[in-house]
Amino acid sequence: MIKRWFRREDPARLRVLMVCMGNLCRSPMAEAVLRAKLSQAGLAPVVEVDSAGTHGFRKGSLPDPRAVAQAASRGYSMLGLKSRPLVADDFNRFDLVLAMDRDNLNALRERCPRPEHGRLQLLLSFAAVASVDEVPDPYYGSMAGFEHALDLIEPACDGLLHDLRQRLATPP
Repeated sequence: MIKRWFRREDPARLRVLMVCMGNLCRSPMAEAVLRAKLSQAGLAPVVEVDSAGTHGFRKGSLPDPRAVAQAASRGYSMLGLKSRPLVADDFNRFDLVLAMDRDNLNALRERCPRPEHGRLQLLLSFAAVASVDEVPDPYYGSMAGFEHALDLIEPACDGLLHDLRQRLATPP
């Protein structure tokens, strides 16, 4: 089922933004996972993926080394990713803005113009089967937290990929 989550300004291209608090762990991992899945599906040329943080305190920083290591262990590259803060134009530029947890979703709702609220969702809303709806922040924990985050992100990105395929096949 296609979710009604965005308007397409460019019918030939979709833009997805992954968002967490610092853009150091969860959102860059989700960006890397979705990029890889889009590439494997041949959709990378028509779907742009980026990530940002609701807090810009580490602008320009590389992703957390634990996130990079865990992603690499599953074949995902985070090479070239750097943290950046969410900016007002992101709500115009991206068709879909996916938060990793409710706190970040609420922060997005506070900053996003009301007409664009349909673009905001939790990433895990795309998981076919999920016992939780948030990706917990692994920053202050162990490597197991990063592994758990990827365990949640991967199936959500599978569901998102399915939805994107349907959306791209549907005329605007």
